[in-house]
Order: sequence, then structure tokens, then C-alpha cells
Amino acid sequence: MDFRQEFIEFALKQNVLRFGEFTTKAGRLSPYFFNAGLFNDGTALDRLSQFYAKAILASGIAIDTLFGPAYKGIPLVAVSALALARAGRNLPFAFNRKEAKDHGEGGNIIGAPLAGRVLIIDDVISAGTSVRESVDLIRAAGASPCGVVIALDRMERGTGDLSAVQEVTRDYGIPVVSVATLDDLLAFLRDRPDFRAHEAAVARYRQEYGVARDH
Repeated sequence: MDFRQEFIEFALKQNVLRFGEFTTKAGRLSPYFFNAGLFNDGTALDRLSQFYAKAILASGIAIDTLFGPAYKGIPLVAVSALALARAGRNLPFAFNRKEAKDHGEGGNIIGAPLAGRVLIIDDVISAGTSVRESVDLIRAAGASPCGVVIALDRMERGTGDLSAVQEVTRDYGIPVVSVATLDDLLAFLRDRPDFRAHEAAVARYRQEYGVARDH
């Protein structure tokens, strides 16, 4: 089993990924729900960080610095930096605070200076707001955003023909790497008799709201 399938199994065990009927922010009735905030204990976060590290290393993206946008990206960038260091890739990392301090060290970036090619680490991309703010911060520091890493790509259309992930690639010219995608989830459901009952509903949702694979 590759790490993407392992990640889906792990997300199911943690109840981060669930099946049923869920209404998305866009008002769509989804047959699955993914809540990365439920990776909320030490063991789960450690395991999650290993999946992020594997996805980052497998991407082949050239990286000088890691950046985690407040707030969800803060623990993710810290544990991902740790997992990468354990895997033999030691990288500096930084994150931002929502409001700039006017005392102490000042500014709104904490950690290493944003320099060179900066990889953004977040949980998911929905509206793309977090990525846009991160790109602005990175460029303002004189560095270059080189990509985004997220846990799950829902591969779902936004208001147009593209997904939020594809819009990020189009708007900023940077790749978005995910630990797993909706297609990985479908492959998992096909291969697992104990979960196959959910395959038809997820496939229908992919057909109705999913983006074309050739974008």
C-alpha cells in the first residue's frame, strides 16, 4: 500500500474522514466529510507529519524554507519540519501571526526569515484566501512561493470549471501537492470490501461536482 492509501486509512481510523450526508459550505450534499482539525493528539499529529514529509519529498519541489499560515498551518509546518529533518532534510520554517506586534521583535513573521523558495503548508484549500495571504507575505519578504502542500484535494469545482486547488496553480503559477486526492479515496474504496458500500455515492459526487482530470 502506498502512502496515499495509508493516509486515507489513517484518516478513517482517526474519524477525520467520515461517510454519510454532509452539507458543504457551497450548499452541496457530500457523501464524505474531511476535518483535519481532528488530528488533535500527539500520536496523530506525529503520524500526520510523516505523511506530509513523504508527499513533500515525493513532489521533487526545490525548497529553501517552509511556511505555515496562521492558524491551522502553524502546528503543521512545525511538525512537518521535524518529520523532514528525521528523514534527512533539515529546513528552516516560519509562520505568521494574524496581527503584527509593535513590541519585542515586532512584525508578523515568527521563526526563520522567509528566504529563497518557500513552500506553504496548510490543511486544505477551500476559498484559497490563506494561500493568497501567504503568497503576499512571502513576496513582501523578497522570497518566492514555490508550492503548497495540503492533506486532501477534494478535486471539486468552485464557481467555475476549476477547483480551488487549480485556481491557485493558475493564479500564482505554483504547484499544489496533496497527501491524497478524491481519486485516491475512490481507489481506496474500490480496493476495500469493508468500505465498498460508499464507493457509488462518492463516485456520483465526483461525477457531478468534480473537475476534469486534464486541467
